[in-house]
Formats: sequence, C-alpha cells, structure tokens
Amino acid sequence: MHVFVPGASGYIGTVVAERLRAAGYEVSGLARSDASAARLSAAGVRPIRGEFSEPSSLSAAARAADGVINLATTYDATIDPPAIDALLDALAGSGKPLVYTGGNWLYGDTGGKVLDETSPPHPLERVAWREKVEERVLGAASRGVRSVVICPTMVYGRGGGAPADFTRSAREEGAARFVGTGENRWPLVHVDDLADLYLLALERAPAGTRLFATAGPAIRVRDLAAAASRGAGAGGRTTATPLAEARKTMGTDADGLALDQQFSSRRAQEMLGWKPSRPDALQDLEHGSYARSA
Repeated sequence: MHVFVPGASGYIGTVVAERLRAAGYEVSGLARSDASAARLSAAGVRPIRGEFSEPSSLSAAARAADGVINLATTYDATIDPPAIDALLDALAGSGKPLVYTGGNWLYGDTGGKVLDETSPPHPLERVAWREKVEERVLGAASRGVRSVVICPTMVYGRGGGAPADFTRSAREEGAARFVGTGENRWPLVHVDDLADLYLLALERAPAGTRLFATAGPAIRVRDLAAAASRGAGAGGRTTATPLAEARKTMGTDADGLALDQQFSSRRAQEMLGWKPSRPDALQDLEHGSYARSA
C-alpha cells in the first residue's frame, strides 16, 4: 500500500513516515526543493516535487496513492483550505483513507473541564479558519472518502516540539522560560505514540471520525519547565515571560502557549486500541531525549 504524506519531512511527519515504512508501507512525500527531495530520499520516502500552495500537484499525488496522511500546514487561511479541498476531491468516491491533522488550539481554554470529541470548538483567532476545514474533511465521508481528523495535543519526544524551548532557554539563559504564570496545564502526547495512532487511524478508523491524541493527565507548564531546567543542568530554575510581553515577539502564538487545557483520548483507545506507552513528558525532559540533547 502506498501512502502519500504531505509534511513527511517535518517533526511529526518524519516519525509517521518511519512508522509507516516499518509497517511495510511505501511512503511518498511532497518536496519543494532538491534539498528537500534529498532528505526524503535519505529517509526512504519517495519525493514528489510540488508545493502545498499548488493544489494540482497534491491532486495528482493523492490519486496515485492508496491513502493520504496530511501533516503539512502553512498556517495560512488562503493556502491550506484549497490544498485540503484538492486532496478530498482527488479521493472522492474512492473509499480511500485521508487522515487530516487538526490541533488543540481550536478548542481554546477548556476552563478546567476535560473535553472529548463531542465538545464544541472555541478557537483562538489564529486557527479559527481550521474549524470549517475539519468540518469539510469529516463531511467527505458522504463523498466516499474514509476521512479522519486527528487532533494532537502538545507533542513532545525525541528532543523536539514546543517543550524543546524550555530546554533551549535553560541551556542558554540558565533558566527555563515559559509564557504567562505557568499555572496553566498542557495536555501532551509523545511523537512516537502519536505516530502509532496515525497508523491505526489509516488502517481502521471509520469514515467521519474525529480523534483526540493525548496521553495521561495534563501537566502544569511550570512543572514542565522545571523538569527541563533540571535536565539541562540549570538546577530547576525557571523564569516567566508575561503574556503581554510575549505577544510582542510571538504574536498570537503566545496566547496558545498560555492556554489551560485538558482532553480525553478514550475514543482512540476504545475504538482503535491505541495504547500510549512512552515515557511521560516530565521524565523525558529531565532524564530522556531533552536532557541528552542539552
């Protein structure tokens, strides 16, 4: 089976492509340049020259594949929706799977509640356009596409993702820096556990399914930063950047980092048998991949 993976060279995409290949799939990915094509080839991924902003290149690649996992995004409301529409149109009537990557910021601050897939979105303005895209993806089930939306929470592992900033600032500044008060909680999922879920969804998820990807209880940001600080040799020291100040350099991304969120992944676990098993984020930051990278 051949799976087309836009975004195969990214942080999550690299691990998903690795997991697909280990399971015996042929994997192709979108390459914007010769350098990108070379990186994909070195990872055992067949490069397909094209741009996410060029829907025609996506359509041809999707039609030639047996399934699509989309991990690419430009975060641009004028580019991403036409790209996803092109993938859906290419697969319409085929019964082939398309797994689309959503995100937890679409649900805003959860107000101390644990959300599941039936909870309504309350998106940050930066990602509000994604709500309609997800609706179109799920609605494509009626068009003969086995469409699935996976909403990863904060992804960690292999020394990458947003938590890597804690390690970097601890190493460079002597204290792990976070946005806001640090009392907010992040729901998290290890990138390898997440890749397992993508494979399960590709193979078995029913059409029109939304799945939250999170593992274990959400963790207080101040605690994550302190663990990273210890792992980086900064003795647990942390420092807070007020939200208003962070917005000056990070824009609305700062608001996303300051969200307090909790989610349940019961549906993924019960429907697909997904079993997150990697070390939790506190362990990984203090003793695992982040400590080694520091």
